[in-house]
Amino acid sequence: MKNIYSTKLGKAYHGDSLELLREFEDNSINLIITSPPFALLRKKEYGNKDEDEYVEWLAEFGEIARDKLKDDGSLVIDLGGAYRKGLPVRSLYNYRVLIHFCDVLNYHLAEEFFWYNPSKLPSPIAWVNKGKIRAKDSVNTIWWFSKSERPKANVNNVLVPYSKSMKKLLVNSEKYYTPKERPSGHNISEKFGRDNGGAIPSNLLQIANTESNTNYFKIYKEIGKKLGIKSHPARFPSKLPEFFIKFLTDEEDLVVDIFAGSNTTGRVAEDLNRHWISCELNEDYATASIFRFLENSIMAENMYKKMKNGDKVDL
Repeated sequence: MKNIYSTKLGKAYHGDSLELLREFEDNSINLIITSPPFALLRKKEYGNKDEDEYVEWLAEFGEIARDKLKDDGSLVIDLGGAYRKGLPVRSLYNYRVLIHFCDVLNYHLAEEFFWYNPSKLPSPIAWVNKGKIRAKDSVNTIWWFSKSERPKANVNNVLVPYSKSMKKLLVNSEKYYTPKERPSGHNISEKFGRDNGGAIPSNLLQIANTESNTNYFKIYKEIGKKLGIKSHPARFPSKLPEFFIKFLTDEEDLVVDIFAGSNTTGRVAEDLNRHWISCELNEDYATASIFRFLENSIMAENMYKKMKNGDKVDL
């Protein structure tokens, strides 16, 4: 386990995150948010387990993580869907993770979220592009696990803009609705017309994974080929960890990503004034993730070479 670079608020490690998790004090982490390698049939260069062994593999991390979370802490896991080998029917691995974490590891499912990525390419090719017998898979399941039944959370931190119709209602609420109980049983009171600064978000998060203007991507394009660096092929968009960090933590809380990849989580946590720790098993991905914290390719090249020589970098 090696600390390869540090910032004002965080530290990035290269190594086995199981080892790193064991080093944390119990009840010390506010939020663990991560996107582990999915149980896909086709092997990826960043490493992914077969469906049959996936739940047991991921549960080893989950069991240690539970002790390290504060009593009001949360574990958020982003999992993509998969198909069964050679068949146009879905794997249930992501739901088996959910059941195992709750029934065996004693987590609570605080809420399930679904990340809809409208820019996702059609897949799998066999059943969608060629066979034309399945729709494209554009939604990931996100399990928000909590250590206790009442984890820290504040939806006021993640309000979304009002719709056009709601904005009209706020201007002249008497014109558009009458406070009363609806046939559905919902009691629409006078408070419905109050401006609360935004609408409560749904558990369907629509976030296109099309980021191409970040420092990481810009610097990689300038020096990646020259240095023989491979960018992480499965980066998630910054808006995803941003939502949960704002929702489930306060400033100066500790956020941890145990499958950090290109360290999107660390960069977002830094911007939101949270302390952070990231860990990535692949040395190239871990080292190149420093690009997210640098301003230009000249600095990035110098820092990258320094880390590859075994030196730690302090930003």
